[in-house]
Amino acid sequence: MVLLAAAVCTKAGKAIVSRQFVEMTRTRVEGLLAAFPKLMGLGKQHTFVETESVRYVYQPLDKLYMVLVTTKNSNILEDLETLRLFSRVIPEYCRVLEEGEISDHCFDLIFAFDEIVALGYRENVNLAQIRTFTEMDSHEEKVFRAVRETQEREAKAEMRRKAKELQQIRRDAERSGKKVPGFGGFGSAGMSSMSSGSIITDTIIEPEKPKMATVPVRPTGSSKALKLGARGKEVDNFVDKLRGEGETITSNTGKRPSLASNVLPPPVNVESVHMRVEEKISLTCGRDGGLQNMELLGMITLRVTDDKVSRIRLMVNNYDKKGVQLQTHPNVDKKLFTSDSVIGLKNPEKSFPLDNDVGVLKWRLQSTDDALIPLTINCWPSESATGCDVNIEYELQEESLELNDVVIAIPIPSGVGAPVVGDVDGEYKHDSRRNVLEWSLPVIDAKNKSGSLEFSVAGQPSDFFPVNVSFVSKRNYCDIQVAKVTHVEGDAPVKFSLETSFLVDKYEIL
Repeated sequence: MVLLAAAVCTKAGKAIVSRQFVEMTRTRVEGLLAAFPKLMGLGKQHTFVETESVRYVYQPLDKLYMVLVTTKNSNILEDLETLRLFSRVIPEYCRVLEEGEISDHCFDLIFAFDEIVALGYRENVNLAQIRTFTEMDSHEEKVFRAVRETQEREAKAEMRRKAKELQQIRRDAERSGKKVPGFGGFGSAGMSSMSSGSIITDTIIEPEKPKMATVPVRPTGSSKALKLGARGKEVDNFVDKLRGEGETITSNTGKRPSLASNVLPPPVNVESVHMRVEEKISLTCGRDGGLQNMELLGMITLRVTDDKVSRIRLMVNNYDKKGVQLQTHPNVDKKLFTSDSVIGLKNPEKSFPLDNDVGVLKWRLQSTDDALIPLTINCWPSESATGCDVNIEYELQEESLELNDVVIAIPIPSGVGAPVVGDVDGEYKHDSRRNVLEWSLPVIDAKNKSGSLEFSVAGQPSDFFPVNVSFVSKRNYCDIQVAKVTHVEGDAPVKFSLETSFLVDKYEIL
């Protein structure tokens, strides 16, 4: 077949988005689409109409048409199959089939159309492959962003360290009675502004190298006035004394430990062949039920530290029945993996790189099926005479999982005080600074698959959303594991270590 153009138009023939696959002028395309509605006879049930030069193959989409313009000698059966694929692509990017929604996602549709047809001929692709190609997930981009974020953090840490050094020099000068240096040459005005600015920055406690503490000298004269930041100076001096005596002091200015990114500790015994099976889930549910979106990304990362075991193959057991999409590394033999579930290099003579983490297999699962939610959260706020009675419960749907360090965070209205908690499974903590009630459960598994929490507090039902969930697990969600590692030559088994983790990227009930 030779496909001239693909377009989404109104019933009056107005083009909303059109993609030409051969050399055509805009005037000719608009003329063909404008003539299309006039060629359809009233009351006829057809999916194509012909003129002397072209054939229109079309499918109604509510108030719109999906139209393919082809040559008259093209295969009508292939045209209809291509039309069905085009019609399935549009709902992937547009929530409603209306003119405004199509216009908002016109470039997404054009990129998808280009994956279906090239130079007038259809490519051998399906809907899942089109979705993968248009996402353009770049490992190099992720690495670049990670490096840039690391550089920004290092620059901020260096800035704090320099500021700390300047504060220390200023304090030492004040204690010894010397003139405080200006550090800028702005005269007396710069001196006074920097001296007043140091009052605020002194309250920042940063970890620094152990050093001998200096005894502060009491200033002459009596002053009963309160100074902002004086308490911070006393804390600094006390911490310096402890460090000088060899004590280890950690700063508590970081993130809260409960909802921070939970990371499982690395295994103690790491072999020369070590693998990490990592999964991260991003999930959004509605407060009235229903999964809005769930995306799970998984990867098997291989690290080889001994050249003697660098030419190996990995036997993978894939018992997943949820419909994940698998993708191997470009240097991995795809035919071998498809036929035998074995991960090996295309060139058996080559070795895996030493002392380097290599992602050999990754998978992706995206769904809106409620049955795939690993942990369901049901939050029921009910209005009462004194405010709201909130009942929140969880249930583990994927009983093969064992979730550890589970924290369910429920927002609390500000200024209403601590909630009155009734029945609770597990432990809870009210963080008045962040206005959050944290419900903590050490383990959720098949033996402890459900639980509830009840509390009362002033507020409206909408005040208790969104609910956020975090957890870690040593078992992955998709049943994909490395069963065996062997040498390329001789198939002799190789000893390996395995680390499995299932983490939360985002898990919220809106």
